[in-house]
Amino acid sequence: MEKNLGQEDIDALFAAANASAKAVKVEVDKGPEKYVFSRAGQISNDQLRAITTVNDLFARNLMHSMGAWLRMPFRVKLVAGEQLPFSEFLERLSSMAYICSLRLEPLGAVGLLELDLALVAPVVDVLLGGVGRAAQRREPTDIEEAIMRSVLEMIVQELTLAWQAVGLEFAFEKRETEAQAARTMTLAEKTLCVSFEVRMPEVQGVINLCLPAVVLNAILRRLIAEGDRPRRRSRESAARMRELMSDSKVEVLLQLPAVRLRASQIAALEPGSVLRLPVPRYESSELIVGGLPMGKAQAVRSGEHRGARLEAPLFNPLPQSTSSPAAESRAI
Repeated sequence: MEKNLGQEDIDALFAAANASAKAVKVEVDKGPEKYVFSRAGQISNDQLRAITTVNDLFARNLMHSMGAWLRMPFRVKLVAGEQLPFSEFLERLSSMAYICSLRLEPLGAVGLLELDLALVAPVVDVLLGGVGRAAQRREPTDIEEAIMRSVLEMIVQELTLAWQAVGLEFAFEKRETEAQAARTMTLAEKTLCVSFEVRMPEVQGVINLCLPAVVLNAILRRLIAEGDRPRRRSRESAARMRELMSDSKVEVLLQLPAVRLRASQIAALEPGSVLRLPVPRYESSELIVGGLPMGKAQAVRSGEHRGARLEAPLFNPLPQSTSSPAAESRAI
């Protein structure tokens, strides 16, 4: 069936063609896209996810190391990580804050670490033999300053351990006043601000970390590349791990099978008496290593020591460096 186009249909087709041609011309005339300097240092979503992983690791490590050092609960939790202008970070500083500068190597940049003064008094109290009681916010004394320096050095050390995968190291420089901290970066510079919540038995506070976002871009790209790369354990690292684990001590238990005894036999026990167990001489016992069953074993004597001869392991032992066949029984 033949279709005839009217004048209105023809005009509509020409109008659509002209509009399409103008759009193509605009794209061609547009040329290279302009670079917006205000976007410098912008951190992508993938980079923020990588930063969250690193900071979670830092929070866990700091919680364990400080808790073991202070011998009391010291909870650290990542609560926020965002990109802010440096001026906004300064506005968020509390009137009484413990601020110190950090040197970022090998970038040659400077970051800031803010510690809530509410945490200073209980930490110092614990380190001086107290119980970590909360106190009113105040400026620390010279003695407390010296004690807090060692605390901050431990925090900086845990930062370095968390970021060492990408070669970034932190070094504690000195405590800064708010006016001195304001001169470490330009007010319009984009920064990465990370907040951690710290809980102690009688007080809670925050630790804020401020890093220049521009200098972190290269490090963050490397961090994402490291995270995407499949990790393979080499033979050398496996051998090194076996060597390090060989000197560790684990709890070993030779457990006899369950038996039934009369209550009168147990009630008649006295110092020096012998309780006969209805266990056959050649009955195998269960060898438990580190709380996990390893296999069946026989109780033996080696000189002045008691031992266990493994008969039927539940799993294959770690491969040895030699090619000799595994023995059917092993003395432990």
